[in-house]
Amino acid sequence: MSAVETATGAASSSKPDQNGQNGQNGGREDSGGFKLKFCTVCASNQNRSMEGHLRLSLANYPVISFGTGSLVRLPGPSITQPNVYKFNETSYDSIYRELEAKDPRLYRANGLLNMLGRNRQVKWGPERWQDWQIGMPRTKHKDDKGADGMEGGVADVVITCEERCWDAVIEDLLNRGSPLNRPVHVINIDIKDNHEEASVGGRAIVDLADSLNKIAAEEREKVGASAFDSGSVGARSGFDERVPDVLAEWQERWPNLPATWTLAWF
Repeated sequence: MSAVETATGAASSSKPDQNGQNGQNGGREDSGGFKLKFCTVCASNQNRSMEGHLRLSLANYPVISFGTGSLVRLPGPSITQPNVYKFNETSYDSIYRELEAKDPRLYRANGLLNMLGRNRQVKWGPERWQDWQIGMPRTKHKDDKGADGMEGGVADVVITCEERCWDAVIEDLLNRGSPLNRPVHVINIDIKDNHEEASVGGRAIVDLADSLNKIAAEEREKVGASAFDSGSVGARSGFDERVPDVLAEWQERWPNLPATWTLAWF
């Protein structure tokens, strides 16, 4: 797969639930059940992770997103001329305006302007996983979609969108040395890097989130909310043990999106 994230077609839009009601973050009505915290990851925090971020937020899940690359890379006029930007320093809006000024016809045709238009409605700009200060309050991100519930800077489940991103996340977590001693499930879903597949992957991610949240709510009720929410190993063990079975059932529903799972530590 190319190191450059691509997007084609128009940006997707998630519909409200069949009752036409919106939850706190928009999208479907919030059922009020326990909500796991999610993190989506791709290479440049532009296409697949942002589709997942948006869809999870519309489903009322707390969510953040990152990229694992050294730089943000987007297609340019040729394969040897990508548009390159720095993580954490460049807003989606500024990238949009720059590409629109460069060649609006090209970047509208290849879907980049549509994608960036979506992204700038979700959060300020692309963030790099390796720069994430896990456990530190995200006070500057209160306006991001999905920010409610993510103020503490930790996630219960990390979903990457290709194997190299999964590898980078696992390597980084090992290098950090588990300072919080808090379990986190890291799941890779192989999603091809184009708009259509990102849209399918986004729906699959929400389906998995719903299944995981269901068993998390059940286990939380057994051990008590405060114990489960603390993230301690003992309180989470029942949930942790059930995740592989949930993932296996999900894989049967989404056979074209191969998944890999491991339990890691923050």
